[in-house]
Amino acid sequence: MDFSLNENQLMIADMIRDFAAKEITPHQKRWDESQEFPVPLFKKLGALGLMGILVPEKYHGSGFGYTEYVTAISAISECDGSIGLSVAAHNSLCTGHILQFGNEQQKQRWLPKLATGEFIGAWGLTEPNTGSDAANMKTVAEKDGSEWIINGSKNFITHGNSGDIAVVIVRTGVLGDSHGMTALVVERGTSGFTGGRKENKLGMRASETSEMIFDNCRVPDANRLGEEGEGFIQSLKVLDGGRISIAALSIGIAKASLEASIKYSKERHQFNQPIANFQGISFKLAQMATELEVASLLTFKAAELKDNNKRVRKESAMAKYFASEIAVKLANEAVQIFGGYGYTKDYPVERYYRDAKLCTIGEGTSEIQKIVIARDILQ
Repeated sequence: MDFSLNENQLMIADMIRDFAAKEITPHQKRWDESQEFPVPLFKKLGALGLMGILVPEKYHGSGFGYTEYVTAISAISECDGSIGLSVAAHNSLCTGHILQFGNEQQKQRWLPKLATGEFIGAWGLTEPNTGSDAANMKTVAEKDGSEWIINGSKNFITHGNSGDIAVVIVRTGVLGDSHGMTALVVERGTSGFTGGRKENKLGMRASETSEMIFDNCRVPDANRLGEEGEGFIQSLKVLDGGRISIAALSIGIAKASLEASIKYSKERHQFNQPIANFQGISFKLAQMATELEVASLLTFKAAELKDNNKRVRKESAMAKYFASEIAVKLANEAVQIFGGYGYTKDYPVERYYRDAKLCTIGEGTSEIQKIVIARDILQ
């Protein structure tokens, strides 16, 4: 495996750094404090091809693979985890589900708008009482002629209010049956489909998280992705790729924590010398750098397997589990290195600390990743 960045990856990273310096960094404190979801920013990201990174060019996407995708998500997240999270959810979940399981007519209908940022995508699996236990979801869809009538609600949905289109997993069979759920696409403006309460979150505050509510919401059967009853099975495959994106998000935050810590430890003087000279600090930095490298290698290994159409469930779970936990650890160490200043909003490490925790929860908790890994190695 070649661990050096290829030409596309270098180009993407440079482009994102330039874009972030102009369009993200000047506003991120305001977005974080007001919990503003900056929709116009994502239109600009769409113009750069970052809203359809994995989408083939014939659907107006960038046509890149997962190695480029990891590079993009980690570079965005190094600047702002909230923006990285929203770009990841849009690409991996909503857009990714349609790309993997939509028919040609559906792809032609929705992918160009998603890939260019004209549409912002949402993906609805989680419900108030069914997080990890998704097979027992209560949101149901009943067939009525050539339409489905959806009733229920989803929560903790990225872009639940602002998304123009949502892929929603609904129960169409027996409760608890993994083959009793179906994926339906619902466009904003459809009667009976509304956004609900927006969550007031610890971190990732510029990424919108809210409810989606369905009240006798009618969608045509033409909006069904794949076969009836296969929605949950599809979701597991979608999440295999989604875990790679959360791992990429995690290494972006972890890298930002390390870089900030290195810079500060060289500038901060105590006892007439930079604190970087003290073994207590330098050993922390060495440990942080090593763990970040391991997380990156796990993530790019999973990305390469995905690009080569290899089975990736265990590897993506390992990458997501390890990288997310390391993001939390490195953000915590960064706050410690900054000392009292790390606890203030004058420096960015307190935001890294708040943002990182979501990585161990979203798209499957660390505990769920361990279950996935254990099942695989014990087969």
